[in-house]
Amino acid sequence: VGISHHAQDALGDVVFVELPTAGDKVAQFDKFGEIESVKAVSDLFSPVAGEIVEVNSSLESSPEVVNSDPYGEGWLLRVKVDGLEQLANLMDAATYTATLG
Repeated sequence: VGISHHAQDALGDVVFVELPTAGDKVAQFDKFGEIESVKAVSDLFSPVAGEIVEVNSSLESSPEVVNSDPYGEGWLLRVKVDGLEQLANLMDAATYTATLG
């Protein structure tokens, strides 16, 4: 789980990321943390329900990686998904891009 390139660009320079702990449970579309930039503090929402199996702890000391590499080293957490059927509730990349205008 992470944020899109568009989202990191809209946020501006990320200066802090608050993430949950491995072993915590998340519900689909519920808040799991916050991301702070020089512009604002924004809530982070989980696209899926499940158990958090890993958190990107390197963001504690280097939150700016979310800006420089949102689809690689800037990931936020890994979730063991409770059921693949919930994926039907998500947009694919083309639909997401179309919503950006």
